[in-house]
Amino acid sequence: MPTPAIRVAHLTKRFGAQVVVDDLSFDVAQGETLVLLGP
Repeated sequence: MPTPAIRVAHLTKRFGAQVVVDDLSFDVAQGETLVLLGP
């Protein structure tokens, strides 16, 4: 398997005490498109 163009591992995002993303991990291969949608 080729090395990913982007690798995100164990991402957590908080706004104050509110956790909005908890332990997100993903790879994006060259040529792929990734969209993250939120409120």
